[in-house]
Formats: sequence, C-alpha cells, structure tokens
Amino acid sequence: MARTAAHCIFCDLIQGAAEVSVCYEDSDAIAFMDVQPVNSGHVLVVPRDHYESLCDVPPKVAMHLFEVSMRLAPIIRDVSGCGDMNLVVNSGEAAGQNVFHYHVHLIPRRQDDGFDIPLPFPGSQMPDRTFLDAMAARIIAALRDPARRLGTLAAAS
Repeated sequence: MARTAAHCIFCDLIQGAAEVSVCYEDSDAIAFMDVQPVNSGHVLVVPRDHYESLCDVPPKVAMHLFEVSMRLAPIIRDVSGCGDMNLVVNSGEAAGQNVFHYHVHLIPRRQDDGFDIPLPFPGSQMPDRTFLDAMAARIIAALRDPARRLGTLAAAS
C-alpha cells in the first residue's frame, strides 16, 4: 500500500540540507551514522533515490545496498569492538518503519545491550506441516506466474 508523498528527512540528508555523519558514499548509495543508535557504530545504508519500502526498490539497487552493507559490516564490527551484528530492514509501518525512505540498519551488537529481535517470536506457535506446505506451494505458484499474483493482490485490495 503506497503512502502519500511527504517530506523525507533522508532526502534532505542526501541533498545536504541537514547535518549527517557520512561513512560511505557512491553514486547510488550513502551510509551514515544513525542519530539514535542502538549501539555505537549503528549505520544506515540508504539509496540516493527515494524508494519508500522494500517492495519499491528495484532489485539492482537492493543488491547494491546489500553489497555496501556486506562491505561495511566487518569494518563496523572492528571499529565498534562488537563481534556480532544485526542487519535489519523495517518495511512498512506495521514492520516498524518510521522513515519512509527505504534503508538498511547495520547494528553492532553487544551481549546484554537490551536490544532484541526475538526469533522465533515467543508469541508464535508452530503451524501444522500441511499449512506450511500449502503456503510454500502458494509462493512457488506466484513465482512461476506473476500475473496470477497480481490478480490475487488486486482481489485482496
């Protein structure tokens, strides 16, 4: 579901209209320090062009952002002194996205830092195998027939 275009703080940062601590940049991506970090060294990897969510990002751009993330991750681990790291994408409001310009969080982690993304989720229950098989079959069918998937999405709207 597309949100209405609104003012974008990340677009401002990319265009130089506000202060930002850049740690990487190229013609398609920019990475900068998160101003509300989970831990020291928390970096955001952002496309220069505005894409709202994961579903909006062209695959080539998404792959480039992942490549940048993979390049930065070991450096951030060394510089921050944290041996562990989360790569997090919040895509959509229900998923916790609050800046609607797609971005990847690189979050260095320390034992007992208080941040948690518990998986498996304690509130979930294991579904019956037939349900899992049916969902997998639906995904496979949608991969093989994108037109059918688009029809399903239109019917769900």
